Amino acid sequence: MRLIHGLLAGVAAGAVVLAQATGPTRAELDALGPQVGQLAPDFTLPDQHGQPHRLSSLLGPKGALLVFFRSADW
Repeated sequence: MRLIHGLLAGVAAGAVVLAQATGPTRAELDALGPQVGQLAPDFTLPDQHGQPHRLSSLLGPKGALLVFFRSADW
């Protein structure tokens, strides 16, 4: 039983190291998309009914708050 636990722990540790070694660096992630304080580019996305909406058409007098949520199961 200890052998199985040891093998599973080794495989899990190897997977973590592999994921860290092949993922983007923090600097690469920070370079993606608009930076804090920078204006987001105008874009169009469909709503839940398939109707397209432009960001510029949704802005109010104080602008808009954009929230992008990535679920854990993507």
